[in-house]
Amino acid sequence: MQLRADALPQQLAKALRPIYTIYGDEPLLAQEAADAIRAAARAQGYGERKVFTVAGAYFDWGPVLGAAQALSLFAERQFIEIRIPSGKPGKEGSEALQRYCAALPEDVVTLVTLPKLDKTQTSSAWFSALDGAGVTVRVDPVDRRALPQWIAQRLVAQGQRVPEGEIGQRTLAFFADRVEGNLLAAHQELQKLALLHPKGELSFEQIESAVLNVARYDVFKLSEAVLAGHVPRLLRMLEGLEAEGEAAVLVHWSLAEDIRALKRVRDAVDAGKPLPMALRESRVWGAKERLFERIVPGLHAADLTRLVEAAQVCDGLVKGLRHPDWPQDAWAGLRRLALMLAETVVACGPRLVLQA
Repeated sequence: MQLRADALPQQLAKALRPIYTIYGDEPLLAQEAADAIRAAARAQGYGERKVFTVAGAYFDWGPVLGAAQALSLFAERQFIEIRIPSGKPGKEGSEALQRYCAALPEDVVTLVTLPKLDKTQTSSAWFSALDGAGVTVRVDPVDRRALPQWIAQRLVAQGQRVPEGEIGQRTLAFFADRVEGNLLAAHQELQKLALLHPKGELSFEQIESAVLNVARYDVFKLSEAVLAGHVPRLLRMLEGLEAEGEAAVLVHWSLAEDIRALKRVRDAVDAGKPLPMALRESRVWGAKERLFERIVPGLHAADLTRLVEAAQVCDGLVKGLRHPDWPQDAWAGLRRLALMLAETVVACGPRLVLQA
């Protein structure tokens, strides 16, 4: 049975299932889900805890299978954790997990923790066995659009809130900008607010003075910001990526690939192909597909030529070459290229708002 992370507390309040599986790449939410399961198990008498960490292909699964069948020495019920950091139990592990799920004893609750899994892994026999025997919880990162609401909910949970209306929305947006991509740090900043200020309404000034800039940015999220025409956000992201020591060549590749993809799709449409087919053939999907659907119809050949030439110049800057009409610094060149692309897509029509 699959559950969202926010639905787990309600399920735990009803009844403990024999096995829980948590997987995903958001450490804070995975930790909170695991802590909730451990607390529920302790409350129901599962006092003895055993932890197994699967390290490599030569892990011995015998003790894991034996632990579930052994009588507890210190408590009537056992809580067993199986941690698989690689997400790949291997052939022997796959068979062991299937056997484990087929013979779960009544006095044992098991927690399996995994990283983010791909489609092949979630379609495997071992994962299907885990899902069929208990509860599967997938934890995903909170994206920028949902982050202000996530922050607001966490504030309410600790007895605090922001003002109603536009001021409150601006406050949450400011908070989200400071912690984007770093949910663990966001949690710490929320805890800091609980320590610094009493319960009740928090002003913008209180949050501004307390919340540090701990945002962490992703090169590929930068692409979405540029294609959505969010100039302030893309400038923040470029500044953050540079400060974090991200490779300029990777940032350039991301921007240049978007320009090449726009040209491929526009050329295919000009050749008579329907836009959905052109997008599929260029492997454009997800959030980018929505952005391309808005951008491509308004793109002109002159726009694309200018962007392609700019990407070529910027490539030279990143590689240490110089151009008389461009900034000599590679990151300054990247900012110029990103702004050119953002301004072009904004000119193609009303901005598609992906982020709050």
